[in-house]
Amino acid sequence: MPRLIKRYGSRKLYDTAESRYVSLDEVAGFVRDGDEVEVLDNKSGRDVTATILTQIISEEGRNGRSLLSAHFLHDLLRVGERALKAGERAVETSLTQARRGVDDLATRAVDRIRPGGLVGEVRDEMDRLRARLDGLERSLADLDDETSSTD
Repeated sequence: MPRLIKRYGSRKLYDTAESRYVSLDEVAGFVRDGDEVEVLDNKSGRDVTATILTQIISEEGRNGRSLLSAHFLHDLLRVGERALKAGERAVETSLTQARRGVDDLATRAVDRIRPGGLVGEVRDEMDRLRARLDGLERSLADLDDETSSTD
């Protein structure tokens, strides 16, 4: 579960886990320590995590502490949009496959319920069993008649 940080209109960040205001440097420290953070705008409830993390990276770059090279940032900008578009296509493909799977499952379920489907098969089997049971009862009745007539 991510560590919840609330951003107030005054741009102050409030760590709900420690019940105190924190700085961008402290949020960066949480992330470096392995915590997942989720930053929500307190007024709108909108997720602003990406904005805050981008701001942290930007501030570190301005202060000369950036671990990201200019080459990496160039690549990130070049690849970022392609990766985003590829991700969107992958999500659309997954959703399409999921829809097809649900449609197939629903169709098979309905087919099994329709006459001639599973319910129809069960009814047919019950009719066959009733016919066999009727036949056995007639055979028993015939045996009873034969035994009573010989007595």
